[in-house]
Amino acid sequence: MLVNWNPFVTKMNIPKPLPLYGVRVVEFTHMVMGPTCGMALGDLGAEVIKVEPLTGDSTRRLLGSGAGFYPLFNRNKKSIALDLQSPKGREVVMNLVASADVVSENFKTSTMQKLGLDYAALSKLYPRLIYVSHKGFLPGPYDHRTALDEVVQMMGGLAYMTGRPGDPLRAGSSVNDIMGGLFGAMGAMAALMQREKTGKGQEVQSALFENNIFLVAQHMLQFAVTGKAAAPMPERISPWGIYDVFSVLEGEQIFLAVVGDSQWKIFCEAFGFADWFADPRLTTNNDRVLARDWMMPLLRERLAGYSAKGLAAVFEKNGLPFAPITDPQDLFTDPHLIATGGLAPMTLPDGRETATPLLPITLDGQRPGLRLNPPKLGEHGRELLESLGYSAQEVDDLVQAGVVLAPE
Repeated sequence: MLVNWNPFVTKMNIPKPLPLYGVRVVEFTHMVMGPTCGMALGDLGAEVIKVEPLTGDSTRRLLGSGAGFYPLFNRNKKSIALDLQSPKGREVVMNLVASADVVSENFKTSTMQKLGLDYAALSKLYPRLIYVSHKGFLPGPYDHRTALDEVVQMMGGLAYMTGRPGDPLRAGSSVNDIMGGLFGAMGAMAALMQREKTGKGQEVQSALFENNIFLVAQHMLQFAVTGKAAAPMPERISPWGIYDVFSVLEGEQIFLAVVGDSQWKIFCEAFGFADWFADPRLTTNNDRVLARDWMMPLLRERLAGYSAKGLAAVFEKNGLPFAPITDPQDLFTDPHLIATGGLAPMTLPDGRETATPLLPITLDGQRPGLRLNPPKLGEHGRELLESLGYSAQEVDDLVQAGVVLAPE
């Protein structure tokens, strides 16, 4: 279903083509990593066709923390639901693949091989095809293992860095799945550019574990530079004198930061801390880092009588870094997101209206927007089959045979 809203409209009301307009992507994906890749390519203008089993992507039915997976990561896509075990279903899929620039998948290699949809098989038929494979691990000693975001966070050092000592804790988002999908999209776009020069497609691989290693690389290099192992974030030695969450009036919390010596001067003047500005033990940022053991308890006492709103006003007025502690659901009413078009109106598959965050980039001053709502199961089956040359009667026959789900 099209949303009657498009940020890519000039003052003359002439639609501006998105960068990937004209690129067709056929995806065999589920959960988060693979769908994120397709979402990014779709947001940037590609026609993304989601091939689903007749029962649908399992994320359509997830509860709890998985309830938002399907609507977020499957916008700007078309859905076709097929019986891939049937000869007619495989024929339809091969016709779709023949029309594609990119195929994206995140199933086990053996699953794609059984269907004849692995890179080795497809590249022989379509040498210009770009094939994006999202895996748990890149080829190597671990590639036989089953990976999940939490698995690689635990084995890749991220859970150690997030939790307290002896209490590893996964990050509060599917960071590796999401970033792994974005790296897959980046690889696909690079391969499309290279194909313009060589005329040949290629396989692109992205993996959860390697993505996680990229995330913790800063801590690996910290050890390489200092010879000291990085402490978990709750126990780390901050590089800044003031860089913490403070509890203030009525139990509210706020994050405050004073980084660098020029900010220290501004901070002390704003709060009337002339005694601290004159204290030789607090002259430089490194001095303040070394003084945190005695300075921070005193600072918490000095700020305890302020409200979070009052502190925010002082910090904002003086250009100092601060942040309220915000729950995710509160972001739907965030004034900055609303004012800058960072949230797009969206209709859920069940018909309810909501909003969704867009890609965190601008192109020529505009956010790539929402062109298609997350599709209902098989919503575009009839349309896609007819675009491949199937007659209305042939589509009806496939529907009657249970090969294709094509709701009216």
